[in-house]
Amino acid sequence: MAGHHNSSKARVLLVDDHAVVRAGIAEALEDLPDIEIVGEVGDGAAIDSALDQLQPDCLLLDVAMPNFDPVAAIKQIRARYPDLKILIVSAHDDDAYVQGLLGAGVDGYHLKDQSLSDLRLAVQRVLAGGRWLSSPLVEKLVQYRETTPTATPNLTSRQRELLHCLQQGLDNQTIAQQMGLSVKTIENHLTRLYRQINVQSRLEAVSYVSRHTEVLGLSETAFTPAPMSREASTRTPIVILLVDDNARYRNQLRRMINYVAAHAVIHEAATIREAVRIFEETDPHLALVDVVLGDEDGIRCVRQLKALSPTARIVLISAYPDREFHRSGLEAGAVAFLDKKDLDAAALRQVIADIGD
Repeated sequence: MAGHHNSSKARVLLVDDHAVVRAGIAEALEDLPDIEIVGEVGDGAAIDSALDQLQPDCLLLDVAMPNFDPVAAIKQIRARYPDLKILIVSAHDDDAYVQGLLGAGVDGYHLKDQSLSDLRLAVQRVLAGGRWLSSPLVEKLVQYRETTPTATPNLTSRQRELLHCLQQGLDNQTIAQQMGLSVKTIENHLTRLYRQINVQSRLEAVSYVSRHTEVLGLSETAFTPAPMSREASTRTPIVILLVDDNARYRNQLRRMINYVAAHAVIHEAATIREAVRIFEETDPHLALVDVVLGDEDGIRCVRQLKALSPTARIVLISAYPDREFHRSGLEAGAVAFLDKKDLDAAALRQVIADIGD
């Protein structure tokens, strides 16, 4: 299958010891315009020569093959081909296994029981420089991280109190009054706190607390979101735009927003084009934008919305939290990046409270 190739296409090498699986993957990818499958390999021993001969841009690799040590092999491949994109396509979802392969330097891990349309998206994502984890793995790895003893930083009682205030949706002035400190001192404390828990904003700090309730040294039940005040419920309506291609998820988000901000006016869009039209017509105070909008890119959506309204507050959301998405999303102008699993009523309350800051 190698030979003359269109240099504008990404070259993909398939490695799986089952010919039927290779055929299925090849069929799923063959109509993607920017991808060319340049070779297929049926065992681990032949990978090196195929890489040398075919010089692919992306290696699609099953790791459960006879006489094949995947972690050692990937470390060697990564050392020899630092720019090669490596996407694991495997039936194995064992935590330690996945962790070991991610640690060895793969760009993505796709489970074979997920849909072929997801596989197409996974290949496009890693080729574009992003990372990919199938949804069930994201869930497992989040739990894995939460049970890792080193995950909890050692916070002072003041830092824990600050986190509790943020979680209740209090602004800096209210926190300053409550703690008997100046607003400037609170700002300095928050800057240090964000650095210590490795977040970029108060919204992400609230998201962090919802995942790591133990950092407060309080029981889970100690965190009940503060009720919206009467003043808040009677103020000018807040206009919110939800941009997500999943109608069911938009509906769920709408219900949560109605719960925490009954006065909000909510618009919905499934595509960038719809989002831009609504943005031009309504000039929302806040937009929540999914990173993956069908075949479109939510980060590009953020850029277009920010071009229309540079002061707009846009929060990126994703079921695939990823450091690269986070970085490029903030560069595009998003104020925060949230994992959809963390977008509960308390986090939404904080997002909406932040509009007034």
